[in-house]
Amino acid sequence: MDEPEASCPSMGPHAAVARELLLAALEDLSQEQLKRFRHKLRDAPADGRSIPWGRLECADAVDLAEQLTHFYGPEPALDVARKTLKRADVRDVAARLKEQWLQRLGRSSSALLSVSEYKKKYREHVLRQHAKVKERNARSVKIKKRFTKLLIARESAGLEEAELGLAEAAEPECARRSDTHTFNLLFRRDAEGQRPLTVVLQGPAGIGKTMAAKKILYDWAAGKLYQGQVDFAFFMPCGELLERPGTRSLADLILDQCPDRGAPVQQMLGQPQRLLFILDGADELPALGAPEAAPCTDPFEATSGARVLGGLLNKALLPTARLLVTTRASAPGKLQGRLCSPQCAEVRGFSDKDKKKYFYKFFQDEWRAERAYRFVKENKTLFELCFVPFVCWIVCTVLHQQLKLDQDLSRTSKTTTSVYLLFIASMLSSAPAADVPRVQGELRKLCHLALEGVLGRRAQFAERDLERLELRGSKVQTLFLSKKELPGVLETEVTYQFIDQSFQEFFAALSYLLEDEGSPRAAADGVGTLLRGDAQLRHHLVLTTRFLFGLLSAERMLDIERHFGCVVSERVKQDALRWVQGQGCPRVAPEETEGLEDTEEPEEEEEEGLNYQLELLYCLYETQEDAFVRQALCGFPELTLEHVRFSRMDVAVLSYCVRCCPTGQALRLVSCRLAPAQEKKKKSLVKRLQGSLGGSSSRATMKQLPASPLCPLFEAMTDQQCRLSSLTLSCCKLPDNVCRDLSEALRAAPALRELGLLHSRLSEVGLRLLSEGLAWPQCRVQTLRLQLSGLQGALQYVVSMLRQSPALTTLDLSGCQLPSSMVTYMCAVLQHPGCSLQTLSLASVELSEGSVQELRAVKTAKPDLVITHPALDSHPEPPTGFSSAL
Repeated sequence: MDEPEASCPSMGPHAAVARELLLAALEDLSQEQLKRFRHKLRDAPADGRSIPWGRLECADAVDLAEQLTHFYGPEPALDVARKTLKRADVRDVAARLKEQWLQRLGRSSSALLSVSEYKKKYREHVLRQHAKVKERNARSVKIKKRFTKLLIARESAGLEEAELGLAEAAEPECARRSDTHTFNLLFRRDAEGQRPLTVVLQGPAGIGKTMAAKKILYDWAAGKLYQGQVDFAFFMPCGELLERPGTRSLADLILDQCPDRGAPVQQMLGQPQRLLFILDGADELPALGAPEAAPCTDPFEATSGARVLGGLLNKALLPTARLLVTTRASAPGKLQGRLCSPQCAEVRGFSDKDKKKYFYKFFQDEWRAERAYRFVKENKTLFELCFVPFVCWIVCTVLHQQLKLDQDLSRTSKTTTSVYLLFIASMLSSAPAADVPRVQGELRKLCHLALEGVLGRRAQFAERDLERLELRGSKVQTLFLSKKELPGVLETEVTYQFIDQSFQEFFAALSYLLEDEGSPRAAADGVGTLLRGDAQLRHHLVLTTRFLFGLLSAERMLDIERHFGCVVSERVKQDALRWVQGQGCPRVAPEETEGLEDTEEPEEEEEEGLNYQLELLYCLYETQEDAFVRQALCGFPELTLEHVRFSRMDVAVLSYCVRCCPTGQALRLVSCRLAPAQEKKKKSLVKRLQGSLGGSSSRATMKQLPASPLCPLFEAMTDQQCRLSSLTLSCCKLPDNVCRDLSEALRAAPALRELGLLHSRLSEVGLRLLSEGLAWPQCRVQTLRLQLSGLQGALQYVVSMLRQSPALTTLDLSGCQLPSSMVTYMCAVLQHPGCSLQTLSLASVELSEGSVQELRAVKTAKPDLVITHPALDSHPEPPTGFSSAL
């Protein structure tokens, strides 16, 4: 039987009122209408339940009112009756029932707007609320007109394969432009048919995660996303919710986003699988283990924002609800312990095509947009930085002001730091000369406020904080702080926050350089405190530290003095230099990487630690001061980057630092890979036919291959200032275009003396290309270490190269597979007059007895040649008649 689980109708005043209203409505019906009502009630069950036909068939108005109230409960019965009346085409009675219901039962019963009806009302509310977005300068713009598509790469199951380049075949997952189709794919089913319930959008500051999340909410409300899957979507700004005073339940947070307090929250929460929660900035949540981080499990429990958000993240709260999480983390390592089987996607910013679109959307004037875009396009460094939407916005804002003045932007646009500094100086330049000292004083106070917030992990400030620093009503408050009104327990609370979190971190870094001229030591001590502070804050302070180093360049220090009237002490710079040099790690022995190809991918938290040296390189890159970088890298005899998924910017940073590296520097890349290509593009029919007909081994094909993503790194190695002496690529896949570009670099690298390819995967073509580079007369590589599985036949290219290489003196083939025929060929080459080899290491190489005898003969013929192998320790007589002819 389909008996309800509702309480007895006689309990409570609502039941009596419901029966009275139902009876009045049903008595208004004619016999024909009542008959049609009974049939419609039977044919369209509510919530999957219907009153048995035996009870309905002969029921009059009184019986029907009783049956409805008893079966569904008071208020749901009214809702069912109203819908059934509409289906029975008695709409006037349905409208009167709704009106009387509101009059008799009041606002608490506005659930008479059923969940299905409230969906429409809520969507319309979201469209109104999010039709416009506020830019950092408080200008409101329509989201449909301003939003520019971003590149989003959804991580695939193939990421365990380390790849240092673009493979010849198309990648399984390329970065796609963020249109409706791409957003829909975020929650698509995997190969096993499972749909992810948690999707993580990750990326650096300013890359557009929040804007993408808001566009997803807007597109859902417009009926473009997740149709038939999501009934309600809610945007949860984690930073605001964590700092909001008092306690609230998840139900309260939902009501805050609804157009009225009468939303059917209980019914919404009753179907969590139809809900989407967008948690923006989840990396702001307290670390696991903190008392305030214990997850909430009851959607109606009033508690802290941290517990509610924590409960959603780890699925203790509404486990079947969908989550879209944005985080700054380069990997969700910080959230790893909270998330349940997340699907990760990386926001990559603008493609070159979309940079241009953004300029035209920003200026809205074709002539100005074209002039500004052409100006930036000609400045290669600045144009590259504009892949970050926030940097693009800053550049456009500054250009908008400077177009009429025709001022030069390119001089101060090599780094993110310089762009931010130029923006701030531009915003403050409108102050009259008489007000400059006052504005400079206000700026120091604003920087102090920013530093307090960064070190205390606060993004929102109360009015009393501004009053304490005498910032209320100041010019800097108007320019760089946005005002928010949050619903408090008793009254509305006014809070302030920086126009963007990255601005708070920039001002925090600037605070160390805006000390009074008379107290430089205090500033230096402050920098030491920041850099050597709590290890748990290191992740939180990444961007602040980058900005600090960017501000310490000689050019930026002059800009600070010119714009803000403050002389920066060299003590600050020297303290930062000593800190970097102290981060250096001892050199790792080559043998320690053996067997790495069999190891599993590290845990995400470990991966963050392994990328720490890359973060230091970012800090050095921001200085754009070659001498400073060279000094700093003296503390790193070997740079080791492990399990890094290189972006184009990562390669640019590494390339710059390699160009500046000091004498004796070594670089080791272990299990590294590159991010997917920007966009998957279909090959033309002609190119596909060429690919199927032509062999990739031809030199013509090699020349046609596009430059590899590592080309900037290899070009940096050929710079005459570069003193990189050793390069090791371990456990990496090296496509042919990477091998080709590396081969070109081997011919011209002025200081490279050692090359290692350990457990890396490359083709016969790739090994041949590298051998050609090593055989080049100008190649200065003296030591080659190869640990390659397979490619026995391709080793002939390496062996043949020994006859021509003027510099190579040490060859380590430990771990390679050498068939007897290859050993015979190698022994002949070793005795060639052009072979300069002095040491040959064959440790762990399996050799036949005949091969051992041949090698002994070579040692006898060339006593100065050192050949290491366990079987060569004893010295029996060599066989007679060994021929050295090639």
